[in-house]
Amino acid sequence: MAECDLVRTRRSGPGGQHRNKVETAVVITHTPSGVAGEASERRSQEQNRQEAIFRLRVNLALAVRHPPAEQPSDLWRSRLRGERIEVSPTHDDFPALLAEALDLLTAADMDLGAAAERLGCTASQLTKFLKHEPRALHIVNRRRAELGLRPLK
Repeated sequence: MAECDLVRTRRSGPGGQHRNKVETAVVITHTPSGVAGEASERRSQEQNRQEAIFRLRVNLALAVRHPPAEQPSDLWRSRLRGERIEVSPTHDDFPALLAEALDLLTAADMDLGAAAERLGCTASQLTKFLKHEPRALHIVNRRRAELGLRPLK
């Protein structure tokens, strides 16, 4: 959050007069990358701030790549049940797990089997996990098409 700018503003939509006169909408921008997250659907500024932070984290997971570690993170391993990855797409852990999966896929040149093996899950489980965030699946499939690989379904 130290590298982010937070802007409070008004947005139109349901909520009537209260929404039109109170700055409940929140836009948070990660300054170094320019990636933003915003929320305005709640009447509470704090609830919108929390949702904007979550959306920012997901957007950062989609946009920023880092070289993966040698082993899956403790967080990733804590979410494995056998060879299945269990996490709700609304859970606070989801953005970090998504970033880790995308980092590994990128490092493996979108080889789903190799990335899944390094993560300790099956290729089908990794695909299912990516489907929780359609934009992630789109990014992976676009890159796979560039490499001449068939898309994930």
